[in-house]
Amino acid sequence: MSLIVDVKSVIDGVIFEVGNVSSNVYGSHSDTSLVWPGEDHIRARVVAVDEESVMEILVETADSIRDALDNQEEWGLAGTRPGQYTFDLVADSVALPILHGAGFSVLSEESGVTCPGRELLAVLDPVDGSTNAHRGIPFWSTSICVLDQSGPKVALVANQATGVRYEAVRGGGATRDLEPIEPSRCLSVPDAIVGISGFPTTKVGWAQFRAQGAASLEMCSVADGVLDAYVVVGGSHLYEWDYLAGMLICEEAGAFVSDLRGERLVKRDSTPRWPIAASSKELMSSIVEQVA
Repeated sequence: MSLIVDVKSVIDGVIFEVGNVSSNVYGSHSDTSLVWPGEDHIRARVVAVDEESVMEILVETADSIRDALDNQEEWGLAGTRPGQYTFDLVADSVALPILHGAGFSVLSEESGVTCPGRELLAVLDPVDGSTNAHRGIPFWSTSICVLDQSGPKVALVANQATGVRYEAVRGGGATRDLEPIEPSRCLSVPDAIVGISGFPTTKVGWAQFRAQGAASLEMCSVADGVLDAYVVVGGSHLYEWDYLAGMLICEEAGAFVSDLRGERLVKRDSTPRWPIAASSKELMSSIVEQVA
């Protein structure tokens, strides 16, 4: 039997963790919260390296955000920067301790990069679709994608208004509420129902379009066949926290994701991108030709 010992310093103490499963130290013991002298509450864990453990952390993060927002009374603008609401900051403050405590670096829309240099990076939008949340439109989410050196590894998009959850693991498929999903396989633009960010400046020729205001959920709608495609138009752009989780969910469901300008979508930073998701390569090619 192999013996794995992980040592992690935490403020005034040291945690020794012993497991008997290769590459699954986190999964070999129960989840604990420790209180150290002089600290109110320190959450301490080893880095979660297997996909199941990572997903558990993402689910916990989304649940904790939902619990916090259930008790949130102020839903107005925070006055910090344009488009940032008080509940955005609350959600971020809830998520960061959990993700940091799990050993992740974090790239968040609300707080940028924190705890850099760790093995895994969690790209986080605590509330995607903040204006929807503010206006009471039930289409807003918590979106988290964890990346390793090879790229997107585990993704969760949770519609916090309805409770619907999309999950994906690299190489393991994608689900909606734990049921496998697949895209529509629409092949032609004239037949396509397309979600958009921005507003088209030219006639594209799709059957219908929707602008729903939460990119992560709209990309998931391509993954499960509700939409045939999703694209940024009219000078709009997105950031990695908007689309990375939805991108992995799309790809694992069998949809196709690319950038309208041919750029890499995984950059691990806050530079803008122009993602497009489509149910088929044929549909993507036709939309790119007309929109790019």
